[in-house]
Amino acid sequence: MVTRRPWAAAALLGVALSACPKKEVRIDGGNPPAPSAVICVSAGLRGYLGPCGCSESMRGGIARAAYQVDQARKSGKPVLVVDAGDSLFGRIEISEQAVPQEERKARALADAFKLMGLSTRAVGELDEARGAHFRTSLGLPDQQEPVRLLEMGSHKLGVAVAPDAERLSRAAKEARARGAAFVLGLLHGELEETQRAAQAPGLEADLLVAGHSQGEFTAEESKLVRSAVPAAQVQSKGRSLMRLELTFGGPAGSRFELVRGQGDRDLELGALDGRIELLKKQVNEPSLKRELMEMRRAKLEELISRRESLASAPLEVPPGRNVFTVRFVPLESSFPSLPEARELVAAYDRDVGRLNLEWAQRHGKDCPPPKEGEAQFVGNEPCLGCHEEEFPVWEASKHARAYETLEGQGKQFHLDCVHCHVTGAERPGGVCRVDKVVGRKGVGCESCHGPGSIHCGTPEVDNVATRLEATTCVGCHDRENSPHFDFQSYREKILGPGHGKPADGGTGQAGK
Repeated sequence: MVTRRPWAAAALLGVALSACPKKEVRIDGGNPPAPSAVICVSAGLRGYLGPCGCSESMRGGIARAAYQVDQARKSGKPVLVVDAGDSLFGRIEISEQAVPQEERKARALADAFKLMGLSTRAVGELDEARGAHFRTSLGLPDQQEPVRLLEMGSHKLGVAVAPDAERLSRAAKEARARGAAFVLGLLHGELEETQRAAQAPGLEADLLVAGHSQGEFTAEESKLVRSAVPAAQVQSKGRSLMRLELTFGGPAGSRFELVRGQGDRDLELGALDGRIELLKKQVNEPSLKRELMEMRRAKLEELISRRESLASAPLEVPPGRNVFTVRFVPLESSFPSLPEARELVAAYDRDVGRLNLEWAQRHGKDCPPPKEGEAQFVGNEPCLGCHEEEFPVWEASKHARAYETLEGQGKQFHLDCVHCHVTGAERPGGVCRVDKVVGRKGVGCESCHGPGSIHCGTPEVDNVATRLEATTCVGCHDRENSPHFDFQSYREKILGPGHGKPADGGTGQAGK
């Protein structure tokens, strides 16, 4: 018999185990029948078309998701695509200057959903950021009603949507009464709330999905909670896709059972996940030589391919039962993209820079003046006169070329990017409009040492920051754009003789 996997391996795999497990099919042998239908589920895209590219091997992207759906359809089996909501925008309040960009991005997402053949979609408050009229203008199959039945061959999928557990229970019961063979519940709540709803006695759903997270970093992992009814959370910002495979093998009207994979396979997947994450961190080490980076990247892609082959291998399912499996597909950087979806993203990239530049030229406002006694940003030039020795260290760093990297990708006018590639974003004397960045390009001296106007007039150590803190860095080196950022190791790469590090190799004041 297969034993249960230990908690450590489950946590590594991103799968939570409940203290109240549901009866599950145990796998001991037999020939695996082909799945009868496939359901692909996304949740919490939060206006995310794809990774920005700031780090190596970043996961996610609507074009990679579209490829997975396209490949599933090639099996000839019914494939349904369901979105759990909070997908069109990343925030409820959108600034005036960001409106052109955010609306264009929402349209690109909508076009990608249509390309994938989206079957139905729950609506969250993030989808309403530009109002119901804009949302409906996108022409998506938004599910405003509690229950929608979808055809999957000779069977029906019931999708129940609700903002709370009580209404979800009623909707699931209605879906079952209307002939749904499998009921998928989309709760507009976080995983903990969804798990509580899944434990309600008599719930007619087969699986619940959490369609909302409190913040952009609160759904960082895909999780499956095994309880009276399983509950799932899909990794946010389109970094993973949930794939359900349904196999109709039991008598008509019989309920579905969740198939649990072999313990040994789960343990091996967990071990591979650990090695993949470690290699991602190593690939992103600052100042890593290109040859070593390529070697590590090749090994990383090999491990990702091995994991995907292992995870996608069919499970051995005993005959005579209705069963389903849950698999989270991490959309790794080595995964293919659907060309048509990739072109939708490229068109967005081309359009949004032009839209943002036009808006700035017509409506942009300069940064406000500093308050009395407050320093403002002045750029690198005034620093050079007194700190000529430090400049070669900075000029050799990626910080000095930060704006150039955007120009090389045509993203220098993207609001999602530019603020971390210039000096003094939205600060007096800094950059407050994308058409006025002269003298502030790159991550300059003041990005670490603070605005320098007062220090330039009266050069004293107490009117400029000389001690670098992690909080200064994580505004840009956050969990999304720099997921493997480590303050201590990264800091050492920006120090040098005369710039925080004495000539004898010790650490100077600025690097303490």
